[in-house]
Amino acid sequence: MLVSASKIIYGYRGGSISILSDGFHSLFDGLSNVAGILGIYVSIQPPDEGHPYGHRKYETIFALFVSMLLFVSCLEILKGSYRSLRGSLEPEVGKGAFFLMGSTILINLFVTLYEKRRGRELRSEYLMADATHTLADVYISSGVVAALVLCRLGFAIADGLVGIGVGVLVVGAGIGVLKETVGTLVDKRRLPYGLVRRIVCDVEGVKGCHGIRTRGTKDHIFMDLHILVDPALSVDQAHRIADNVEMYIRQRLPEVRDVVVHIEPRDGEHG
Repeated sequence: MLVSASKIIYGYRGGSISILSDGFHSLFDGLSNVAGILGIYVSIQPPDEGHPYGHRKYETIFALFVSMLLFVSCLEILKGSYRSLRGSLEPEVGKGAFFLMGSTILINLFVTLYEKRRGRELRSEYLMADATHTLADVYISSGVVAALVLCRLGFAIADGLVGIGVGVLVVGAGIGVLKETVGTLVDKRRLPYGLVRRIVCDVEGVKGCHGIRTRGTKDHIFMDLHILVDPALSVDQAHRIADNVEMYIRQRLPEVRDVVVHIEPRDGEHG
């Protein structure tokens, strides 16, 4: 928040739309991080009577919120850049501007690397989304530095042009996060049908498999499927095969957290 406030104040005083836009973008980052912490806290709560599948989608909802903030940031950047291009205001570029933006880039690079590492370790959808968001900040700040250099050389129009370029980069980052989060919320298939079918059919006693459905986040998948077994088997024997299928799936696909196996006699209708 301190960094964003510094950029906003400097942007207003120095008349630099690129620094000002970057400051507002950083402010949105701070707010989204607060939302993300709340999302992770809620998502790790164990299943309860009202939420038998757990609370993982709360984290996805907060990740979606992050992508919305990206688009809001982009709109502000593009609006400010357009005003800059139409006006005659020349930004004041001093050593303080370069120091401020250089510090911002170093801080955001560190945060990006840390969030990506922890996101992979924890399999956190939010942390990976925010790492993408923070990396977009690095691009933004780098573009601002480039604009400052050009302005210092007498090309005042660079302030607005770089702002537009940065806005396009932010849109791309937002679309990437949006696609992933929406996929989770609409129960997009998480595992290839053929992959699961091959794994299941490797289990002894399974004569066929169909009706495979997967959903959830990439690291927390729910699955249900139907297996075909010899109709001459007893209920106990068929149930043991189903248990073996569940165990084998969990061994081969550790991201699968829950498997429901339906047993059907092989009657020639399914293969």
